[in-house]
Amino acid sequence: MKTVSRTSGRFGFALEGTDGAARAARLATPHGTLDTPLFMPVGTHGSIKGLVPDEVRRTGTGWILANTYHLHLRPGEEVVRALGGLHAFMGWNGPILTDSGGYQMFSLERLTRIEERGARMKSVVDGADIDLTPERAVEIQLALGPDVLMALDHCPPVPTDRAGVEAATDRTHRWLARCVTRWEALGGRDSDHQLFGIVQGGAFPELRRASAEAVLAHDLFGIAIGGVSVGEDRPSMRIAVAAATAAIPADRPRYLMGVGTPLDCYEAVRAGIDLFDCVTPTRHGRNHQAFTSRGRINTRNAAWRVERGPLDPNCACVCCRQFSFGALRHLASSGEMLAAVLVTIHNLTFFQDLMARLRVAILEGRLEAERPYVEACQARVRVASS
Repeated sequence: MKTVSRTSGRFGFALEGTDGAARAARLATPHGTLDTPLFMPVGTHGSIKGLVPDEVRRTGTGWILANTYHLHLRPGEEVVRALGGLHAFMGWNGPILTDSGGYQMFSLERLTRIEERGARMKSVVDGADIDLTPERAVEIQLALGPDVLMALDHCPPVPTDRAGVEAATDRTHRWLARCVTRWEALGGRDSDHQLFGIVQGGAFPELRRASAEAVLAHDLFGIAIGGVSVGEDRPSMRIAVAAATAAIPADRPRYLMGVGTPLDCYEAVRAGIDLFDCVTPTRHGRNHQAFTSRGRINTRNAAWRVERGPLDPNCACVCCRQFSFGALRHLASSGEMLAAVLVTIHNLTFFQDLMARLRVAILEGRLEAERPYVEACQARVRVASS
C-alpha cells in the first residue's frame, strides 16, 4: 500500500491499511491518537446522558461530540471557558468535536430564519433571539475549546429538491470561506483546534462532487459530509456518500455526520468513511432498545422475564457481565433509571466493538465477509410477549 499521511500542527492522519475503498488509519490529536474507523457518541449538553466519563471510556469510546447551539444557550461558552474549557468541563481527557449548530438550523426549522449573513434562531430554553453567523459559530466553538470545530453549514431541508439543494450548498461554500477567514484570524491552521469543512449536495452525486471540490479549495485538515439521513431513501444516501467520499483525497480524515445504524456505518466504511457520530446508541439505550450480536432487542419484552443469560453473550460490558437479561428486563419494565444506563453502556460498547471489528476486517482484507454479521445485528429480534 502506498504511504498516505498528513499532518497539521499536533494533528496527524496516517493510513495503515485498505480493503477496496475502506480504510483503517491512525488519527492523532492534542488529546490522543485513535484508530479508525471511529464512532463518536453525542454529548449534546456536555455529557453522555447517564454516564460518567470513566464509564464512557470503558465502552471503548475515545472521542466525544458536543453541540455548539445547546452549550451556547446554557451555560454559555464563556462559562465553559472560565471553567477550563470543554475537556475540564466534561471531565473528559480525550478528543472532543463540536458541531457548529448547523444541524439545529435544520431540526429546529420552525425556530429558524436563514439569511445570507447567517441564521436568526430562537432559543429552545427561553425564546431569546440568537444570531448565529459563520463568524460567531467559530468564535463560540473556540471559546468552548474542542479539538475539532465544524464550519457552519446550511443543510438542505429537502435533499431531493434540486433548486433548494443548490441554493443551500452554494451558501454552505460562502459560509465556509467566512469561517476559514475568522478561524485563521484567531490562530487557525497550526493551532490545537482544527476546522473541518462540510460537503453538502443533497441526494445529487454531481453536486456532492462539486461541493467536495469547493471545500478542498480551503486545504483543511479534515472534511465532513453532512446533510445525509435527513429524509432521502437509503440507496440515495449511499450513492451521495460514495460520490462525496471518492472526491476527497486519501490523506484527509473523512467524517460522515449524523449516521449511526450498524448497517449504515458498515456501508459508509466500505465507501471510505473514517469518522461517525450519531445519537442512535444512546437514544436507543434510554428507550430500552439494545443492539446485540443476535439483533436489535426490546429489553422490556415480557419474554425475557426469566432469561438467566446475558443481554448479549458476545459482549463483555458491565451490563452483560453482571446482570442477567431477566434482571435487566425487570429494571426496564419497573422504570428504574439503572436499566437505561446499562443499555446505554451496552449499546456504546457494541458500536465501539463493531468499529474495532471492521478495522480488523479491513486490515485482513475481508470486509465484505462482515456484511451478514452486521445485517444480523441490525435486524429486529421478534419474540412473543408471553
